[in-house]
Amino acid sequence: MKALLVSLLIVVGLLVVADRVGVRVAEGRVAEQLADRGGLAGTPEVDITGFPFLTQAVAGRYEDVRISLTAEQLGQPAGTRADVSLRGVQVPLSDALSGSVQEIPVEQVDGTATLSYDLLAQQLGGDTMLEQDGDGLRITRTLEVLGVEFPVTATGSLALDGQDVVVDVGTAAAAGVDVPGVVVDRAADLLDFSYAVPALPFGLQLTSVEPAADGVDVRVEATDTVLQG
Repeated sequence: MKALLVSLLIVVGLLVVADRVGVRVAEGRVAEQLADRGGLAGTPEVDITGFPFLTQAVAGRYEDVRISLTAEQLGQPAGTRADVSLRGVQVPLSDALSGSVQEIPVEQVDGTATLSYDLLAQQLGGDTMLEQDGDGLRITRTLEVLGVEFPVTATGSLALDGQDVVVDVGTAAAAGVDVPGVVVDRAADLLDFSYAVPALPFGLQLTSVEPAADGVDVRVEATDTVLQG
């Protein structure tokens, strides 16, 4: 009985090792296929979740494939990144082994694209600095209005308008300088801006936006998409 138990433990251990080795190999292959079929400019970091992996491979359906994408892989400006989950990824085992994958149906894609504050600050130029301020943004910049140059601190709200991230400044103040209110109001108007998010891979659409510590997080999702080369 003891010998049988030891044998079973060895078999289970070998299966676990085979499963983990298999998932590492598959992650590399899936990353290559996603880069090709998803129109990416580089091979992303891939994590196939769920255990056991081998049953998913045999079924040709992966429950949750998580990928991390850099700006270069996305074909986006520096300061952009994305972390997304592809749920219900369908790749027949025979196609995966033969390398003959023509398309990859995916039931659901969701995640977050992050736009750095440095990237967004470029929309206003100059010495603009952006940072999180609760549910909105704090904007600091030196402006010249009606011949008067002064530093401005303003707060703005975030919203989505289609594929654009919109910042609408509500209040502004001249920092340490006494200037007429009408000049400050004009400065606030000059700090409104929008950023057109270029098309993202996998048919992703923007659904919501909120500030975070190191940038603006834009939630993205797609349903019943098919990745084709």
